[in-house]
Amino acid sequence: MTGSPESIIALAGVTKAYAPGQRHAVRGLTLAVAPGEFVAIIGGSGSGKTTLLKCINGLVGVDSGVVRVDGRPVDEVAGHVLRRSIGYVFQGVGLFPHLRVADNIGVTPQLLGWPSAEIATRVAELLTLVDLPPEFARRLPAGLSGGQRQRVGLARALAARPRIMLMDEPFGALDPVTRDALGRDYRRLHTRMGLTTVMVTHDILEAVLLADRIVVMRDGVIVADATPRVLLAQHDDPEVARLMDMPRQQALRVRAIVEGAALDG
Repeated sequence: MTGSPESIIALAGVTKAYAPGQRHAVRGLTLAVAPGEFVAIIGGSGSGKTTLLKCINGLVGVDSGVVRVDGRPVDEVAGHVLRRSIGYVFQGVGLFPHLRVADNIGVTPQLLGWPSAEIATRVAELLTLVDLPPEFARRLPAGLSGGQRQRVGLARALAARPRIMLMDEPFGALDPVTRDALGRDYRRLHTRMGLTTVMVTHDILEAVLLADRIVVMRDGVIVADATPRVLLAQHDDPEVARLMDMPRQQALRVRAIVEGAALDG
């Protein structure tokens, strides 16, 4: 999809290599994301997924092409200003170990100069939003489970009320039950808060269940971009077809097991 006045995120002909003569991490990449969309980026290791996210929030500059957020080229916005307006959640969370949960969540509002009372109100609101008890505000990250730390990371990313959320394997280090619960919880937050989400994941089923659109990358280019329903139905690229066949085959195997159990009963 190409950029349009309605796009909140737009990349046009973006190319990036991390050093002269090296293989391009992304090349000639064009992508548009409309306000309120949930887009999952999938593909093998080294396909350019994380670089795409870093181009959007200005963590890396592009060699050619243009990246726009809210219609404005990101290279015209100071990096710290841009990144404070975009939520960013990644695997491992990166909470400050010496700060209590409340202070971790309130980092960006504090940098933005919010009054202390407003920060405290926002922290309490976010703990409820990510389904953590109020008393967690006083805990240190070391006293939390992996899923709880990820919920705090999500709350921190939402603290300054961003319109855009970038997520890089946000649930990848969690056990399957916690990962599924947190994924479903985040999807509800995405819809409730009117967020625009771009999420990198290696989990094809997660992309199918959570996203409105799935973008498949390979060798720095986009090889497929469609709704989960369309990509599950068919695709001309054999590798994309094999990739999207995985969740369908998993569902069929689970169905066969369930039906077999019912017959045995």
